[in-house]
Amino acid sequence: MTLHAGPSSQTFISQRLRLHYLDWGNRGKPPLVLVHGGRDHARSWDWVAEQLREDYHVVAMDHRGHGDSDWVSDGNYSSNDMVYDLAQLVHQLGVGPVTIVSHSMGGNVSLRYAGTFPEMVTKIVAIEGLGPSPKRQAEMRADPYPQRLNEWIGKKRAASGRTPRKYASIEAAFARMIEENSYLTEEQARHLTLHGVNRNEDGTYSWKFDPHLNVWAVEDIADEFLYQTWAAITAPTLLLYGADSWASNPEGDGRLDHFANAEVIEFENAGHWLHHDQFDRFVAELRAFLQPAAAPSAVAGVRP
Repeated sequence: MTLHAGPSSQTFISQRLRLHYLDWGNRGKPPLVLVHGGRDHARSWDWVAEQLREDYHVVAMDHRGHGDSDWVSDGNYSSNDMVYDLAQLVHQLGVGPVTIVSHSMGGNVSLRYAGTFPEMVTKIVAIEGLGPSPKRQAEMRADPYPQRLNEWIGKKRAASGRTPRKYASIEAAFARMIEENSYLTEEQARHLTLHGVNRNEDGTYSWKFDPHLNVWAVEDIADEFLYQTWAAITAPTLLLYGADSWASNPEGDGRLDHFANAEVIEFENAGHWLHHDQFDRFVAELRAFLQPAAAPSAVAGVRP
């Protein structure tokens, strides 16, 4: 029986923060970066990394404020700062172009990176990574900006006095994980919980992510700039959506039109974490998308 060593734990510096990533080895193979979503962590990708580690040099990062990476001192997290972090990781690794597989907030960040540095991305997969739909954006913007800014200040003030929630036992944290995503198997939920908590001095457990991540800025970059960034992506792009998720499918809401080379696949019986909910199908679709294009046959109509 072959035993595979787990990933090595590494760090890099970005904007004076010490950020963490996992390196699954196999340097010299095509580089592939796994980028997790909000309030998640790099170990969320372990099952995917195990499937890809023989063919790729797999790296999984912890965003600032997540996992084993530093929290920002002022509690303000912006998507563009996270784009800088991803760019810094690739730069410091000294590899590229890279393939990117990303989820949710990580997809938002990764797509911006791919549009900003199109020459550095070979292919990109984003699982529900486009952010709020046009309909949801309109609903949020129905309230006047001063009112929303006022509410944001109140939420930030409340967050500044909030300590991370404490769980009396790992089982209590595990139960919260299951509550958050009922599609998870017990094995998945335990793994995500064990790697997603720190133990406090009093023996309780708290999630690793910064509580300030629950309060995002009133506005991000202007829609037109986001659409320009998506349009600048030259790499083949795969956008994945769960049929049971709250996220809006871009094929139906018009956002797919802003991409030059993208396709959408929707997964039945899957929610926002479709790479956990339908793991086998996800891996199959991922492998099919990532495999090199077949060379054209010398004779028309004949497969090599």
